[in-house]
Amino acid sequence: MRIAIPLFEKFTALDAVGPYEVLSRLPGARVEFVGERTGPVRTDTRALAITVDATLDEVGAPDVVVVPGGPGTRAMLEPGPLHEWIRAVHPTTQWTTSVCTGSLILGTAGVLDGIDATTHWGAMHELAPLCGNAVSDRRVVVQGKVVTAAGVSSGIDMALWLAAQIADDQTAQAIQLLIEYDPQPPFDAGSVAKAGPEVMTKLGEVMTAEPDASAPAG
Repeated sequence: MRIAIPLFEKFTALDAVGPYEVLSRLPGARVEFVGERTGPVRTDTRALAITVDATLDEVGAPDVVVVPGGPGTRAMLEPGPLHEWIRAVHPTTQWTTSVCTGSLILGTAGVLDGIDATTHWGAMHELAPLCGNAVSDRRVVVQGKVVTAAGVSSGIDMALWLAAQIADDQTAQAIQLLIEYDPQPPFDAGSVAKAGPEVMTKLGEVMTAEPDASAPAG
């Protein structure tokens, strides 16, 4: 089972690492971080880098593709090398998936034509023209072999669902136990419906805050 997670500048770390932590535990799984070129790729905060070990050209037939999201997707709304790669490998994948705004990349590649899909709540208006129906009330949307997950943490939910399809429910549950994925957050503000106006105002401040200037530029 060859699982490819493509990386690009300014991806969101948990979008990629959450599914990685689940899918890398599958018996016989080989997870690879792929990209246009090998070497470190910086996340959206610029403080963390993950290494691409294989170029897109070197991974021609992955069984599973997991496209993360992040601010970097906004620079990729025109077809480019990653979109071409997705179009080339999608016909033979077992599963083609995305997390958060990674669905915008799948949509630009034409994978979401005419089908339901989801993304981060703040990007629904961008997803709508790229799919058949932008779904805002589900964390994971399954349409045949195309699976899209909503914002960031929902990638773990999606990966556990995938693990059950690839292996079985008990294996997926064992992985869930291994990573102790038993969410009990101290607050109940994880969706727009639950967050009040004060939280939404604070969110604006958080999103516009500058990253730590001491972080490497990469």
